[in-house]
Amino acid sequence: MNERDLLQAGFRYALSLGPAPGEADDLVQEAWLRLHRARGRVRDKALLFRAIRNLFIDNYRRGRLVVFEPLDGVAETADDAVLLDDRVTVDDLKAPLESLRSEEREALFLKAVEGYTAQEIADLTGRPRGTVLSLIHRAKRKLREALTSETGDTPLSNRGG
Repeated sequence: MNERDLLQAGFRYALSLGPAPGEADDLVQEAWLRLHRARGRVRDKALLFRAIRNLFIDNYRRGRLVVFEPLDGVAETADDAVLLDDRVTVDDLKAPLESLRSEEREALFLKAVEGYTAQEIADLTGRPRGTVLSLIHRAKRKLREALTSETGDTPLSNRGG
């Protein structure tokens, strides 16, 4: 994996933790800088993810993270209209994803987007495997319920949950 792909993966992971895009960018940059100082070249995605997660926790504990509210009336981008299938759009997922606890969103991101196994997620986050499985299950259930309540049917039920 080249550095650009590694940084993109790190940014997506940082966003999954919940901060605004600017803060996620800061987390990735700071983690990257610290890893370069300590180890030289960064090649391991799991190491970068761990550094980002640790920085996020440190910042949260210090109370330095500020949650920014989106501006009303911001123009919709082309990405917002992306259709995931014939019934679910990216916009349909925004509110339900934001309503997940950060731990659930993180576990779901690592499983669904990054393709990690439950054991790998457990190792990466320092949580027991059973906890990771519960977080993923709850996150999927909450998304399914939110989408079902909006559309009246179960758009994700045919995908194996």
